[in-house]
Amino acid sequence: MDVREVAKTLIDLVGSKSNVKANATCMTRLRISVVDQTKVDIESIKKVDGVLGVVEGETVQVILGPGKVSKVGEEFAKLTGLNLGSDEMGAEELAKENKAKLKAKQQTPVHEFLQKIAKIFIPLIPGIIAAGLINGLTNVINVSTGGAYNAFWWYQLIRTLGFAVFTFLPIYVGMNASKEFGGTPVLGAIAGALSVSHAGMPLLMKIADAPILMPITNAAYNPASGGLLAALFAGMFFAIVEKQIKKFMPDLLTTFFTPLLTVLVGGFVAVLVIQPFGSILTTGIFNALDFAYNQLGIFGAYILSAGFLPLVSIGLHQALTPIHVLLNNPEGPTMGVNYLLPILMMAGGGQVGAGFAIYLKTKNAKLKQLTRDSLPIGILGIGEPMMYAVTLPLGRPFITACLGSGVGGILASLFHLGTVTQGVSGLFGLLIVVPGTQLYFLIAMLGAYVGGFVITYFFGYDDARVAEVYGE
Repeated sequence: MDVREVAKTLIDLVGSKSNVKANATCMTRLRISVVDQTKVDIESIKKVDGVLGVVEGETVQVILGPGKVSKVGEEFAKLTGLNLGSDEMGAEELAKENKAKLKAKQQTPVHEFLQKIAKIFIPLIPGIIAAGLINGLTNVINVSTGGAYNAFWWYQLIRTLGFAVFTFLPIYVGMNASKEFGGTPVLGAIAGALSVSHAGMPLLMKIADAPILMPITNAAYNPASGGLLAALFAGMFFAIVEKQIKKFMPDLLTTFFTPLLTVLVGGFVAVLVIQPFGSILTTGIFNALDFAYNQLGIFGAYILSAGFLPLVSIGLHQALTPIHVLLNNPEGPTMGVNYLLPILMMAGGGQVGAGFAIYLKTKNAKLKQLTRDSLPIGILGIGEPMMYAVTLPLGRPFITACLGSGVGGILASLFHLGTVTQGVSGLFGLLIVVPGTQLYFLIAMLGAYVGGFVITYFFGYDDARVAEVYGE
């Protein structure tokens, strides 16, 4: 079945294109937002040729794997008439009309909120990957050469590309946040711009060499104090304000006064309330991570790596993207080095080890084939096929994979591994770890393989369960 046929089949199984209100892709998944979930045939979607698994929720996440997902996503978007990552005009009203018909499967308000956060950041990941690699590599070049290339325009152009993404990232975050919460994207961009440090910002103007002082704090305004979280919450708040204003604004005046009042009301609240709150929350996140990493040491690393696969299994791992962006920010407290991601990457290694154990132990032909097909891409960091086709259906191997991955997490912590960007996992992590630490990364990943293999081989395999799931 070619990619167009897969896309056509998926549209039929989600209730036709009239039931699709948005479609987007990430590294491995086609995310489909539907109007009425009762029209979605999840079981049939799982059986479509090329589909590796399905994550159910407010957004139907069809796992297709790297490469293929973008091709199917493009064809899917053509057939629906919606741009990847965008909502059709009027979809929000249509969704409200059908809200009572939605089938809430293991959905909680927190789960839904985190899914929205994930959808805000997923479209930004390609830029973050590119900028992170540029910043990491040019920093190494500057240190190793003593700044020998600083006078070359082409080198500074490359550095500017990396600088631009992280400098203006709050604008994109605010824009996507407003859009995701039902507001006008450009008004969200204005909200995000309040978190951009730029010398031309009038609020940063100096009068007689003295800064303009803010109320309450009696200090100069600091756009970066709340970080991306301030931009995120400001974009969300602008959307809420805009929708409330539209409720009472006459149609004749709404074109002019709705955006004006949204910006004015939202701007004052963003600067006086949201920015300080974002600053407190950002500091709290860093303190919590510092406590887990430096105070709890190897115990904290074990918990982080062993507990990551369950997040991936329900599609909420993308909700950690804002934290990774904070850690990879060159202006942040870790100077752009993300010490959390290598620990979390070990979760995939534990599952690969579990897969090897299952492959060696099982005599079930179907399970052996599924495991064999899933292992190569699992090694390269795409763990969904192994998870949804093998470990999760069997149950116990999923738990032993989690427990085994903690070994790699401990080693990653002991080696103080860090990455300069995000977006890849598995052995591809070699491309993004701090240059010079690749050997240590391999040792840590091998530790995760061994941990997952040993625990699964001795405690994670059950012939009766295999026969129940895959037949005799």
